[in-house]
Amino acid sequence: MNNLTLVTVLMLGIVSLSCQNSTETEIEKATANEGTKALDLSKEFKQHWFDGRAEVASYNLKQMRYGEAREGKAVLIFVKEPFLQDEQVKANAASSQTFDVLKLNATKKFTTGIYPYSIMQSTFSPLTTNTHAVKVTASTQEWCGQTYMQMNNRDAFKIASHSYFEGEADQSLSLNKTLLENEIWNKLRINPTEIKTGPQKLIPDFSFIRLQHIPVKAYQAEVQQQKNQDTLMTKIAYKNLDRILNIYQSTAFPFEILKWEEKTSEGDKNFTQAVLQKRLRLDYWNKNSNTFAFLRDSLQLN
Repeated sequence: MNNLTLVTVLMLGIVSLSCQNSTETEIEKATANEGTKALDLSKEFKQHWFDGRAEVASYNLKQMRYGEAREGKAVLIFVKEPFLQDEQVKANAASSQTFDVLKLNATKKFTTGIYPYSIMQSTFSPLTTNTHAVKVTASTQEWCGQTYMQMNNRDAFKIASHSYFEGEADQSLSLNKTLLENEIWNKLRINPTEIKTGPQKLIPDFSFIRLQHIPVKAYQAEVQQQKNQDTLMTKIAYKNLDRILNIYQSTAFPFEILKWEEKTSEGDKNFTQAVLQKRLRLDYWNKNSNTFAFLRDSLQLN
């Protein structure tokens, strides 16, 4: 091997190593704000959430829309499920290809004048490691039309959004990973004391983004927690958005959600509020016969 050939080989090796390091750096950047700490779930947590039942909780809802308060119902459904990483869907059964998630299905139903609104959001949070939600979806239906928004947690947050509104029709974007307002609800049920407080960037509630027609991105916010003997209040106040969210929950396990409020400013009396009515533990997916319709009365949903 002559000197020129040797130099060429060395240079190619340096370039190859440089490209490899660059790729590793990009991978590290992409996962920098993804926690890798394994979740240390308590025996109490596993006995409660791994028992084959879900928690179904109904709330009296006062929803502000178009400047007026609307009466309605909200439901929060928390359940442990097996989840497929690649497809990012609920698995039919647990296997070596699945991991456990805590899923929240959150619904709101209310009317605005003559026509009804229906909002549903689903958030899937891993119960294996302290990472961001692996998937979030949100849909709204009303007589004018419907919207749908979905986030898949991959190398970045991959978001697809569809709407009947002009200027919002079909969007596809990629966002850096940061805390999601939607995932805070699950984190509060897993371990409320591990919520990061202080100034930070958050991606707001997906249904709020759609109802208010604001850009899909992270916004600067302040997260605070206040605790008394029986109740923990988690407050999210956005700096450049007219939005304050207060979530009240029990300080005792299983940290049930007692109520929440969505305000446009401090001291605002015209705010959305949901107050707990009834909470049931049951395998609701097996209760789809008409003989189980009485359970809706039990939840005060009729």
